[in-house]
Amino acid sequence: MGETIRVPLGETGYEAFPLILGAAEFGWNVDLETSHGLLDRYMEFGGNAIHTADGFSGGRSEHTIGQWLRSRGRRDRTLLSVRIGAHADNPGLGSVNLVRAVEGSLTRLGVERIDVVYLDATLDATTNLEDTLATVEWLAEAGKIGALGAYGFAPERLVEARILAAAGYPRIHVIDAPYNLVRRQPFEGDLRLVAGAQNLAVTPSHALEHGFLSGRHRNKALTSRGVRGEQLRGHLNRRGIKILRALDQVAEELGVPVAAVSIAWLLAQRTVAAPIVNAFAADHVDELMQGAGVSLSRSQVAELTRAGN
Repeated sequence: MGETIRVPLGETGYEAFPLILGAAEFGWNVDLETSHGLLDRYMEFGGNAIHTADGFSGGRSEHTIGQWLRSRGRRDRTLLSVRIGAHADNPGLGSVNLVRAVEGSLTRLGVERIDVVYLDATLDATTNLEDTLATVEWLAEAGKIGALGAYGFAPERLVEARILAAAGYPRIHVIDAPYNLVRRQPFEGDLRLVAGAQNLAVTPSHALEHGFLSGRHRNKALTSRGVRGEQLRGHLNRRGIKILRALDQVAEELGVPVAAVSIAWLLAQRTVAAPIVNAFAADHVDELMQGAGVSLSRSQVAELTRAGN
């Protein structure tokens, strides 16, 4: 249905459906069969962009996507992005580990090229950026990667990267920053200013804040145990309830699910191109995909924004 709905991914030359299906749960909380079902459902709605990371489930997420690509013959119609730098065997952004990490991802995915590679700086904020970008240049010339993105980069490091790009090194075109109605900082600061000034496409991860912004979790006693349960319970406070009530109101006005409104709010934000969203079941995909077709009024955007202030 949405095969004609595409947005430019910054200045990469790629176009994506305005909702990217994340694969963080594949091989961890979602088994192989269910994962493939989620990918099928997403594509049935016209989606074309899949995001994973070399560190997700120790690489099992990439294996799952690779098996799906081969069994469905969808590689040429899929925009594939991978966050590199957090795999236990090849951590960081040093030249040797970066090459090994990309080769490892290509092998697990069973593809010859990754369309968008996000450099993950969360485990490595000290490697010389010039060396990293020189390695990226070699990988791009070898046809192993297409466009360049960044994750966990401080604003000043993005500025440094742009200065190096002016000297001929590969340019960062996309950034992934955790961002949503609940988690407004640190993106709504220098990072957003730099993204706007450099015309970077923002593909925010954690778009539903571990499922809290889907509206499904409203009772501390009923939330699951473990890390995710703690994260959800942490949001069930005065501010979190206020945000959920604002989402409920807009969802009722528009006749769409709460999750769709959460996605629509993100898409209404300047610099945001396509949120990255994980799903556990096919009905989650159905709800999320509606967010790409929801147009919020200025007053609705303002009300939702105020709820989270």
